[in-house]
Parts: sequence; structure tokens; C-alpha cells
Amino acid sequence: MRFLIVGVGAVGSVFLSFLSRAGHQVVGLVKAGRSLRKIKVEGIWGEFEQEVITVEDLNSVKHTPDVIVLSVKSYDTQRALEELSPFVEKGSYILIAQNGYGNYEKAVKLFGADKVILSRIIFGAKRMNVDRVRITVCADHVVIGSPSGHIKEEFLNTLAGIFSKAGIPTRQEKEVYKYLWEKIIYNCALNPLGALFELTYGQLIENPYTKEIINGIIDEIFKVLKAHRIQTFHSSSEEYKKHFYEKLLPPTANHYPSMLEDIKKGKTEIDALNGAIVELGQQANIETPINFVITNMVKGVCYDKAFTGSGRCFG
Repeated sequence: MRFLIVGVGAVGSVFLSFLSRAGHQVVGLVKAGRSLRKIKVEGIWGEFEQEVITVEDLNSVKHTPDVIVLSVKSYDTQRALEELSPFVEKGSYILIAQNGYGNYEKAVKLFGADKVILSRIIFGAKRMNVDRVRITVCADHVVIGSPSGHIKEEFLNTLAGIFSKAGIPTRQEKEVYKYLWEKIIYNCALNPLGALFELTYGQLIENPYTKEIINGIIDEIFKVLKAHRIQTFHSSSEEYKKHFYEKLLPPTANHYPSMLEDIKKGKTEIDALNGAIVELGQQANIETPINFVITNMVKGVCYDKAFTGSGRCFG
């Protein structure tokens, strides 16, 4: 199968290297001056060095990919989708391999639900340098699916099988949107606080003050979800918190959020996480003061970085 990986960061590097090793025709789109010839992989899924093919502009992609794996940061989603339109018009599927709310919705608005595959990725990967990536944790399989049901399950199962055989454990699920929201809640609760305080997820819940904030974030999210009739696997915030503390946190307790590295560079995906909760709350006339403050705190740090010229705040 032919793949195009757009956004060769930590997650993109995993897809590029593993699918290339499995013998698929894979091209990675990288930023100007960052072409790669090989990627060294290390961590919980083994160690290997893989030759890869990368290009710096889409005009250099000679064949229409069957699947485009979109793994750019959320602030670059709209631009990337617009640039990928010619491939989708020729038959490519877009697989959303990103954090947060709104990426899938933007893609569906542009291309229709029959061309967009949603994924929930819950393995942790850290880009050690340009050509080296470490896989640090995996809480569950990658889950892919078509929330609308417009993409045939046979194709989705085939794609999941390809990923799994390549070494990225993956399964197809009809309720992929619920899986995504479970991760969004998880990320909203942990990522900004971990980034702001430079603490691991485990350290955050050991601290009674940050744990209280985490609980407040989750409570507000469930009020917003109820107002918008967005379904999850949990009927209440209390039910989710029990699952969160007992099942989700232990495997990732020693993990630092990728947002920590982002805000050091003056970058942030907060608008696709806690910022999205604030916006959805406003649409439903629900106040979300904790998520609002957290969003502005992260933006404040990024603004300072951008203002001093040491990074950038938004896309």
C-alpha cells in the first residue's frame, strides 16, 4: 500500500519508519532543509535503523498515496488539509493521527466523511533528534475507524492489519469517536499542567493541589459533553475519574507530556484541547472557568516565548 506521512515529528517518524521497514511504498513530507535518509528507532517496540524516503514539497510526491497519515500539530491542520486536496480528489484517504478536538471535523468539512479516517493514538513517542525516535509507552492499541460509517469496514480492517503487521498494534472500532474523546479528556486533564509545572503525570496526581485542578477540568468537560450530547464510554465525570485514576494513569505515570517540549519552543496545541472545551462551553452557555484559566496560562507562556523571539505561539 502507498502511504504519505505528513508531519514527520515523533508520531510521524514512527509511521514512516515502521511502514517502510514492512516494505510499503512510504514517503514522508518534511520541512525545508530537514530531509531524512534514515531513522533510528528505540524503545519498547524494539530497536532498528530504517532507511526512509522524504520530500520537502508535495510536488515531489510522484504517486497518489492510498492513505495520507496526517500527524502535524493541530495549529497546522487547516493549511495542511488544503494543500492535500489534490491527492484526496484523486482518491487518497486522510487518516487523522493527531491530538485534540477539531482536526477530524475540519477534514470532514473539506473532503466529506467518506474520505476521512479517524484514529486514537495512545502510544508515547519522543523525537530525540531529527533522525532518532524513542517509543516510551503504549497504553492500548491504535484505534482507527469511520465515525459516520461511510468507509467500508473491510478496508479499515485491512489497514489496521497492515499497521499491526508493521509493528504498530492497531484495531478497527466503530466507536472510534468515543475512544478519541477519552483521550481528549485525558490530555486536557494532564498535558497543560504537566507542561506548566514540568511534572510527570504521576507527580501531578500525587500533588493534592494539581489533583484538585485535574478533577475540576474533568468535571467541566463532562458538563460540556452532556450539553452537546457527545457520547463517551462513561456516563459521568465520577465514573470517568475512577477509570482515569485506576486504569489510564498507572501505565503512563512516569510520562512527561509532549506539550512540555512544545511550550518551551513557544508552540501550543491548547486550542484543540482545553481551548476547545472552552469554545464548546460557550456555544452551550456553560461556564468553564478552570479550562479557561489553564488555556490562558499556556497561551501566556507561549506568548512570552513568541514575544521574545524564542518561539512561536500559534500557527
